[in-house]
Amino acid sequence: MRRRDITGESELLDIIRRCQVCHIAMVDEEGLPYMIPMNFGFSEGVIYMHGAQHGKKISILMKKPSVCINFSTDHLLRYQNEEVACSWSMKYRSVLAYGQAEFITGTEEKTAALHIIMAQYSDKAFKFNPPSIREVSVWKIRIDKMEGRAFGY
Repeated sequence: MRRRDITGESELLDIIRRCQVCHIAMVDEEGLPYMIPMNFGFSEGVIYMHGAQHGKKISILMKKPSVCINFSTDHLLRYQNEEVACSWSMKYRSVLAYGQAEFITGTEEKTAALHIIMAQYSDKAFKFNPPSIREVSVWKIRIDKMEGRAFGY
């Protein structure tokens, strides 16, 4: 089986839409990589995320908004010979998306972003109360560049 690059936008977007978790990577003030798993929403080339108003990721993103986000799905462990370690491999499809985090402050735009995030996980319609919207940090990443890979598919 071979690894193949995924260049078609529709296939890249399909992988993103099928993921439940992504990993967002950034670089802290000391130049060290920092990566965490996140829930997300995706719409029209924009990734939406939310979290606490304070903390390490918020501090980093405020100073260095460049991010790389990994989406990975369709994992399947396989082997040609169960007794030969080198014949084992993992099938997968993945996307790396690059962009800049932009914080959303307006109530209407925050609410719209939260609806997009919830739509990633449920078809239900949700209401958000004003304190919840006020107390959450929401940001968006416009995708500047994407690259994808698949192995075994």
